[in-house]
Amino acid sequence: MQKKEVRKERRKPEKSKKYKVRSKKQEVRNPGTDVGMHIDHFLKKTFTKTVIVIAGPTAVGKTTVALQLAKHFNTAIISADSRQCFKELNIGVARPSAEELREVKHYFIASHSIHETVTAAGFEQYALQKVQELFQQHDVVIMVGGTGLYIKAFCEGLDSIPEIDPAIRQSIITAYEEKGIGWLQEQLHAKDPAFAAAGEMQNPQRMMRALEVKESTGQSILSFRKGEKAQRDFNIIKIGMELSKEELHRNIHSRVDQMMQAGLPEEVKQLLPYKQLNALQTVGYAELFDYFDGKWTLEEAVERIKINTRQYAKRQLTWFRKDKEIQWFAPGDVDAMKKWLDERVSKSMQDY
Repeated sequence: MQKKEVRKERRKPEKSKKYKVRSKKQEVRNPGTDVGMHIDHFLKKTFTKTVIVIAGPTAVGKTTVALQLAKHFNTAIISADSRQCFKELNIGVARPSAEELREVKHYFIASHSIHETVTAAGFEQYALQKVQELFQQHDVVIMVGGTGLYIKAFCEGLDSIPEIDPAIRQSIITAYEEKGIGWLQEQLHAKDPAFAAAGEMQNPQRMMRALEVKESTGQSILSFRKGEKAQRDFNIIKIGMELSKEELHRNIHSRVDQMMQAGLPEEVKQLLPYKQLNALQTVGYAELFDYFDGKWTLEEAVERIKINTRQYAKRQLTWFRKDKEIQWFAPGDVDAMKKWLDERVSKSMQDY
Protein backbone atom coordinates (compact mmCIF):
# COMPACT_ATOMS: atom_id res chain seq x y z
CA MET A 1 0.00 0.00 0.00
CA GLN A 2 2.81 2.38 0.78
CA LYS A 3 4.43 1.79 -2.59
CA LYS A 4 1.17 2.46 -4.40
CA GLU A 5 0.67 5.66 -2.43
CA VAL A 6 4.17 6.79 -3.33
CA ARG A 7 3.55 6.09 -7.02
CA LYS A 8 0.30 8.08 -6.92
CA GLU A 9 2.03 10.99 -5.28
CA ARG A 10 4.64 10.95 -8.02
CA ARG A 11 2.06 10.84 -10.80
CA LYS A 12 0.02 13.75 -9.49
CA PRO A 13 2.62 16.46 -10.12
CA GLU A 14 3.15 15.11 -13.67
CA LYS A 15 -0.58 15.18 -14.44
CA SER A 16 -0.95 18.57 -12.83
CA LYS A 17 2.01 19.92 -14.79
CA LYS A 18 0.63 18.59 -18.05
CA TYR A 19 -2.84 20.02 -17.70
CA LYS A 20 -2.29 22.99 -15.45
CA VAL A 21 -3.11 26.30 -17.15
CA ARG A 22 -0.97 29.25 -16.22
CA SER A 23 -3.07 32.06 -14.84
CA LYS A 24 -3.50 35.01 -17.15
CA LYS A 25 -2.03 37.35 -14.57
CA GLN A 26 1.22 35.38 -14.77
CA GLU A 27 1.24 35.78 -18.56
CA VAL A 28 1.08 39.56 -18.54
CA ARG A 29 4.56 40.99 -19.09
CA ASN A 30 4.24 44.33 -20.84
CA PRO A 31 0.56 45.14 -21.39
CA GLY A 32 1.01 48.36 -23.30
CA THR A 33 1.97 51.95 -22.99
CA ASP A 34 -0.66 53.22 -20.53
CA VAL A 35 0.83 52.10 -17.22
CA GLY A 36 -1.97 53.74 -15.29
CA MET A 37 -4.55 51.25 -16.52
CA HIS A 38 -5.60 48.55 -14.08
CA ILE A 39 -4.12 45.12 -14.79
CA ASP A 40 -7.54 43.46 -14.93
CA HIS A 41 -8.33 45.46 -18.06
CA PHE A 42 -5.63 43.55 -19.93
CA LEU A 43 -7.00 40.19 -18.84
CA LYS A 44 -10.10 40.56 -21.00
CA LYS A 45 -10.09 38.53 -24.18
CA THR A 46 -11.53 41.22 -26.42
CA PHE A 47 -11.17 44.98 -26.69
CA THR A 48 -12.97 47.76 -28.53
CA LYS A 49 -9.93 48.78 -30.58
CA THR A 50 -8.23 46.76 -33.32
CA VAL A 51 -4.98 46.83 -35.29
CA ILE A 52 -5.11 45.05 -38.65
CA VAL A 53 -1.64 43.86 -39.66
CA ILE A 54 -0.98 43.34 -43.38
CA ALA A 55 2.15 41.25 -43.96
CA GLY A 56 3.85 39.69 -46.95
CA PRO A 57 6.93 39.69 -49.18
CA THR A 58 8.26 42.62 -51.12
CA ALA A 59 6.47 43.49 -54.40
CA VAL A 60 3.37 41.44 -53.54
CA GLY A 61 1.03 44.44 -53.48
CA LYS A 62 0.75 45.29 -49.77
CA THR A 63 0.73 49.07 -50.28
CA THR A 64 -2.31 49.01 -52.59
CA VAL A 65 -4.22 46.70 -50.27
CA ALA A 66 -3.38 48.82 -47.22
CA LEU A 67 -4.69 51.96 -48.94
CA GLN A 68 -7.98 50.30 -49.85
CA LEU A 69 -8.49 48.88 -46.37
CA ALA A 70 -7.55 52.16 -44.71
CA LYS A 71 -10.20 53.94 -46.78
CA HIS A 72 -12.71 51.19 -45.99
CA PHE A 73 -12.17 51.61 -42.25
CA ASN A 74 -11.60 55.38 -42.52
CA THR A 75 -8.31 55.19 -40.68
CA ALA A 76 -4.54 55.73 -40.89
CA ILE A 77 -1.59 53.48 -41.74
CA ILE A 78 1.54 52.67 -39.74
CA SER A 79 4.37 51.30 -41.86
CA ALA A 80 6.27 48.27 -40.54
CA ASP A 81 9.12 48.57 -43.04
CA SER A 82 12.66 48.93 -41.72
CA ARG A 83 13.79 50.82 -44.85
CA GLN A 84 10.91 53.14 -45.78
CA CYS A 85 11.39 54.99 -42.50
CA PHE A 86 14.58 56.61 -43.82
CA LYS A 87 13.91 59.94 -45.49
CA GLU A 88 17.02 59.71 -47.69
CA LEU A 89 15.74 56.49 -49.31
CA ASN A 90 12.87 56.71 -51.75
CA ILE A 91 13.03 54.93 -55.10
CA GLY A 92 14.99 51.90 -53.90
CA VAL A 93 12.64 51.13 -51.01
CA ALA A 94 9.41 51.52 -53.01
CA ARG A 95 8.08 54.22 -50.72
CA PRO A 96 4.38 55.05 -51.30
CA SER A 97 3.96 57.83 -53.83
CA ALA A 98 3.22 61.42 -52.84
CA GLU A 99 -0.34 60.95 -54.04
CA GLU A 100 -0.81 57.80 -51.96
CA LEU A 101 0.60 59.56 -48.91
CA ARG A 102 -1.93 62.36 -49.45
CA GLU A 103 -4.84 59.95 -49.79
CA VAL A 104 -4.24 58.28 -46.43
CA LYS A 105 -2.18 59.48 -43.48
CA HIS A 106 0.95 57.33 -43.03
CA TYR A 107 3.33 57.03 -40.08
CA PHE A 108 6.91 55.70 -39.90
CA ILE A 109 7.47 56.79 -43.51
CA ALA A 110 10.49 59.11 -44.07
CA SER A 111 10.42 59.68 -40.32
CA HIS A 112 14.12 59.06 -39.59
CA SER A 113 17.54 59.75 -41.04
CA ILE A 114 20.03 57.11 -42.22
CA HIS A 115 22.35 58.61 -39.59
CA GLU A 116 19.98 57.48 -36.82
CA THR A 117 19.88 54.01 -35.31
CA VAL A 118 16.46 52.45 -35.87
CA THR A 119 15.75 49.09 -34.21
CA ALA A 120 12.89 46.68 -33.67
CA ALA A 121 12.77 47.71 -30.01
CA GLY A 122 12.51 51.35 -31.03
CA PHE A 123 9.79 50.56 -33.55
CA GLU A 124 7.81 48.65 -30.90
CA GLN A 125 7.71 51.68 -28.63
CA TYR A 126 7.02 54.09 -31.50
CA ALA A 127 4.14 52.00 -32.85
CA LEU A 128 2.58 51.31 -29.46
CA GLN A 129 2.52 55.01 -28.70
CA LYS A 130 1.19 55.88 -32.15
CA VAL A 131 -1.72 53.41 -32.04
CA GLN A 132 -2.80 54.79 -28.68
CA GLU A 133 -2.86 58.26 -30.22
CA LEU A 134 -4.77 57.06 -33.27
CA PHE A 135 -7.26 55.13 -31.13
CA GLN A 136 -8.47 58.47 -29.82
CA GLN A 137 -10.12 59.00 -33.22
CA HIS A 138 -10.29 55.53 -34.79
CA ASP A 139 -11.52 52.10 -33.72
CA VAL A 140 -9.29 50.41 -36.31
CA VAL A 141 -5.69 51.14 -37.34
CA ILE A 142 -3.84 49.55 -40.26
CA MET A 143 -0.23 48.34 -40.00
CA VAL A 144 1.51 47.18 -43.17
CA GLY A 145 5.02 45.97 -43.92
CA GLY A 146 7.39 43.19 -44.72
CA THR A 147 9.84 43.50 -41.82
CA GLY A 148 8.88 40.44 -39.81
CA LEU A 149 10.87 41.36 -36.73
CA TYR A 150 9.16 44.75 -36.47
CA ILE A 151 5.72 43.15 -36.69
CA LYS A 152 6.70 40.52 -34.13
CA ALA A 153 8.00 43.20 -31.76
CA PHE A 154 4.76 45.17 -32.04
CA CYS A 155 2.43 42.17 -31.64
CA GLU A 156 4.35 40.13 -29.06
CA GLY A 157 7.15 42.26 -27.65
CA LEU A 158 10.78 41.23 -27.87
CA ASP A 159 11.38 37.97 -26.05
CA SER A 160 14.58 36.06 -25.47
CA ILE A 161 16.88 36.28 -28.51
CA PRO A 162 14.29 37.37 -31.10
CA GLU A 163 14.36 36.29 -34.71
CA ILE A 164 16.52 38.53 -36.84
CA ASP A 165 15.60 40.62 -39.86
CA PRO A 166 16.94 38.55 -42.79
CA ALA A 167 18.24 41.67 -44.53
CA ILE A 168 20.40 42.60 -41.54
CA ARG A 169 21.69 39.03 -41.23
CA GLN A 170 22.65 38.93 -44.90
CA SER A 171 24.39 42.30 -44.78
CA ILE A 172 26.55 41.14 -41.84
CA ILE A 173 27.42 37.87 -43.54
CA THR A 174 28.38 39.70 -46.73
CA ALA A 175 30.51 42.24 -44.85
CA TYR A 176 32.27 39.45 -42.92
CA GLU A 177 33.03 37.55 -46.11
CA GLU A 178 34.53 40.68 -47.65
CA LYS A 179 36.31 42.19 -44.62
CA GLY A 180 37.07 39.25 -42.35
CA ILE A 181 37.05 38.61 -38.61
CA GLY A 182 38.85 41.87 -37.86
CA TRP A 183 35.82 43.81 -39.06
CA LEU A 184 33.54 41.79 -36.76
CA GLN A 185 35.82 42.45 -33.79
CA GLU A 186 35.88 46.19 -34.49
CA GLN A 187 32.09 46.34 -34.83
CA LEU A 188 31.47 44.49 -31.59
CA HIS A 189 34.02 46.50 -29.60
CA ALA A 190 32.26 49.66 -30.79
CA LYS A 191 28.62 48.55 -30.63
CA ASP A 192 28.46 45.80 -28.01
CA PRO A 193 31.43 46.18 -25.63
CA ALA A 194 29.71 43.92 -23.07
CA PHE A 195 29.81 41.01 -25.50
CA ALA A 196 33.31 41.93 -26.61
CA ALA A 197 34.45 41.66 -23.01
CA ALA A 198 32.62 38.43 -22.23
CA GLY A 199 32.03 36.77 -25.60
CA GLU A 200 34.05 34.58 -27.91
CA MET A 201 35.90 37.10 -30.03
CA GLN A 202 37.58 34.45 -32.18
CA ASN A 203 34.35 32.66 -33.12
CA PRO A 204 32.90 34.29 -36.27
CA GLN A 205 29.51 32.56 -35.95
CA ARG A 206 28.98 33.71 -32.36
CA MET A 207 30.22 37.17 -33.27
CA MET A 208 27.90 37.52 -36.24
CA ARG A 209 25.01 36.36 -34.06
CA ALA A 210 25.83 38.96 -31.42
CA LEU A 211 26.16 41.71 -34.02
CA GLU A 212 22.89 40.89 -35.81
CA VAL A 213 21.02 40.93 -32.50
CA LYS A 214 22.52 44.30 -31.64
CA GLU A 215 21.76 45.74 -35.09
CA SER A 216 18.19 44.40 -35.12
CA THR A 217 17.13 45.16 -31.56
CA GLY A 218 19.46 47.85 -30.30
CA GLN A 219 20.29 45.65 -27.30
CA SER A 220 23.19 43.41 -26.40
CA ILE A 221 22.66 39.70 -26.91
CA LEU A 222 23.62 39.34 -23.24
CA SER A 223 20.63 41.38 -22.10
CA PHE A 224 17.92 39.01 -23.25
CA ARG A 225 16.15 36.67 -20.91
CA LYS A 226 13.15 34.39 -21.23
CA GLY A 227 9.78 36.05 -20.98
CA GLU A 228 6.13 35.62 -21.90
CA LYS A 229 4.51 37.25 -24.91
CA ALA A 230 3.50 40.81 -24.22
CA GLN A 231 -0.23 41.40 -23.76
CA ARG A 232 -1.70 44.32 -25.68
CA ASP A 233 -4.83 46.27 -24.76
CA PHE A 234 -6.25 46.01 -28.29
CA ASN A 235 -7.18 43.27 -30.74
CA ILE A 236 -4.67 42.24 -33.40
CA ILE A 237 -5.89 40.69 -36.65
CA LYS A 238 -3.25 39.52 -39.14
CA ILE A 239 -3.67 39.00 -42.86
CA GLY A 240 -0.98 38.01 -45.34
CA MET A 241 -0.58 38.70 -49.06
CA GLU A 242 0.68 35.93 -51.32
CA LEU A 243 1.10 35.26 -55.03
CA SER A 244 2.41 32.32 -57.00
CA LYS A 245 6.19 32.18 -57.25
CA GLU A 246 6.03 33.08 -60.93
CA GLU A 247 3.77 36.10 -60.38
CA LEU A 248 5.88 37.38 -57.50
CA HIS A 249 9.09 37.08 -59.52
CA ARG A 250 7.49 38.96 -62.43
CA ASN A 251 6.45 41.72 -60.03
CA ILE A 252 9.98 41.90 -58.61
CA HIS A 253 11.62 42.12 -62.02
CA SER A 254 9.14 44.74 -63.19
CA ARG A 255 9.61 46.80 -60.03
CA VAL A 256 13.41 46.77 -60.35
CA ASP A 257 13.19 47.89 -63.98
CA GLN A 258 10.82 50.69 -62.99
CA MET A 259 13.18 51.77 -60.20
CA MET A 260 16.07 52.02 -62.65
CA GLN A 261 13.96 54.08 -65.05
CA ALA A 262 12.82 56.32 -62.17
CA GLY A 263 16.42 57.23 -61.32
CA LEU A 264 17.65 54.75 -58.71
CA PRO A 265 21.30 54.99 -59.87
CA GLU A 266 21.23 58.76 -59.34
CA GLU A 267 19.66 58.32 -55.88
CA VAL A 268 22.37 55.82 -54.91
CA LYS A 269 25.16 58.00 -56.32
CA GLN A 270 24.17 60.82 -53.97
CA LEU A 271 24.51 58.41 -51.05
CA LEU A 272 28.03 57.21 -51.90
CA PRO A 273 29.65 59.23 -49.08
CA TYR A 274 27.50 57.32 -46.57
CA LYS A 275 27.66 53.82 -48.06
CA GLN A 276 29.24 52.39 -44.91
CA LEU A 277 26.11 53.15 -42.84
CA ASN A 278 24.07 50.13 -41.77
CA ALA A 279 20.87 51.63 -43.22
CA LEU A 280 22.44 51.41 -46.68
CA GLN A 281 23.60 47.80 -46.45
CA THR A 282 20.46 46.73 -48.22
CA VAL A 283 19.20 45.33 -51.51
CA GLY A 284 19.08 47.87 -54.33
CA TYR A 285 21.74 50.09 -52.80
CA ALA A 286 24.61 47.71 -51.98
CA GLU A 287 24.67 46.35 -55.54
CA LEU A 288 24.82 49.82 -57.10
CA PHE A 289 27.53 50.92 -54.66
CA ASP A 290 29.59 48.05 -56.05
CA TYR A 291 28.77 49.20 -59.60
CA PHE A 292 30.06 52.69 -58.85
CA ASP A 293 33.17 51.10 -57.32
CA GLY A 294 33.78 49.30 -60.62
CA LYS A 295 33.08 45.82 -59.28
CA TRP A 296 30.65 45.01 -62.11
CA THR A 297 28.69 46.58 -64.96
CA LEU A 298 25.33 48.30 -64.58
CA GLU A 299 23.59 45.35 -66.25
CA GLU A 300 25.25 42.95 -63.81
CA ALA A 301 24.23 45.17 -60.88
CA VAL A 302 20.60 45.19 -62.03
CA GLU A 303 20.58 41.42 -62.37
CA ARG A 304 22.04 41.05 -58.88
CA ILE A 305 19.35 43.34 -57.48
CA LYS A 306 16.69 41.09 -59.00
CA ILE A 307 18.33 37.92 -57.68
CA ASN A 308 18.86 39.33 -54.18
CA THR A 309 15.31 40.69 -54.07
CA ARG A 310 13.89 37.28 -55.00
CA GLN A 311 15.97 35.69 -52.25
CA TYR A 312 14.82 38.31 -49.76
CA ALA A 313 11.17 37.72 -50.68
CA LYS A 314 11.67 34.00 -50.12
CA ARG A 315 13.09 34.64 -46.63
CA GLN A 316 10.17 36.95 -45.84
CA LEU A 317 7.64 34.28 -46.82
CA THR A 318 9.45 31.67 -44.75
CA TRP A 319 9.25 34.00 -41.75
CA PHE A 320 5.57 34.89 -42.10
CA ARG A 321 4.39 31.35 -42.85
CA LYS A 322 5.57 30.33 -39.39
CA ASP A 323 2.88 32.62 -37.93
CA LYS A 324 -0.29 30.54 -37.71
CA GLU A 325 -2.37 33.62 -36.84
CA ILE A 326 -2.05 35.02 -40.36
CA GLN A 327 -5.01 34.57 -42.72
CA TRP A 328 -3.71 34.52 -46.30
CA PHE A 329 -5.28 36.24 -49.30
CA ALA A 330 -4.34 37.04 -52.88
CA PRO A 331 -3.76 40.82 -53.11
CA GLY A 332 -6.56 41.10 -55.66
CA ASP A 333 -9.18 39.65 -53.28
CA VAL A 334 -9.83 42.94 -51.50
CA ASP A 335 -13.59 42.39 -51.27
CA ALA A 336 -13.02 39.03 -49.57
CA MET A 337 -10.60 40.70 -47.16
CA LYS A 338 -13.10 43.43 -46.31
CA LYS A 339 -15.85 40.90 -45.61
CA TRP A 340 -13.59 38.69 -43.49
CA LEU A 341 -12.22 41.65 -41.53
CA ASP A 342 -15.63 43.29 -41.04
CA GLU A 343 -16.93 40.11 -39.45
CA ARG A 344 -14.04 39.88 -37.02
CA VAL A 345 -13.94 43.55 -36.10
CA SER A 346 -17.72 43.52 -35.55
CA LYS A 347 -17.52 40.37 -33.45
CA SER A 348 -14.83 41.84 -31.21
CA MET A 349 -17.02 44.90 -30.61
CA GLN A 350 -20.03 42.72 -29.76
CA ASP A 351 -18.03 40.46 -27.45
CA TYR A 352 -16.52 43.36 -25.52
